[in-house]
Amino acid sequence: MNALKWDKEFALEQAADDAELLQELLEIFKDSLQSDIHLIEQGLEEEGAAKVCRAAHSIKGAAASLGILGIHEIAYAIEEESRGGGLMVARNKLSLLKSMREELAKL
Repeated sequence: MNALKWDKEFALEQAADDAELLQELLEIFKDSLQSDIHLIEQGLEEEGAAKVCRAAHSIKGAAASLGILGIHEIAYAIEEESRGGGLMVARNKLSLLKSMREELAKL
């Protein structure tokens, strides 16, 4: 859980102190994270920085809204570089992002 840097109190506050709602939001995020990681993989295969950038942007915003700072930081780094056409950060951080997805699945 340390790699996620999850601020659960912040997330619960965002969900109006409704633990059930927070769990629903986490499930939605887990599904969208899986889809966005797949898009990043596709973008890397296609050398498509724009696709990678859009997926990273989506991950970044959703992670921030749930206080999952570890995922937010990685997505931010991927988005910033891919916005300029680069893909090295995405290549280097994809496995870490996937491992964080696995950690998130345990929540």
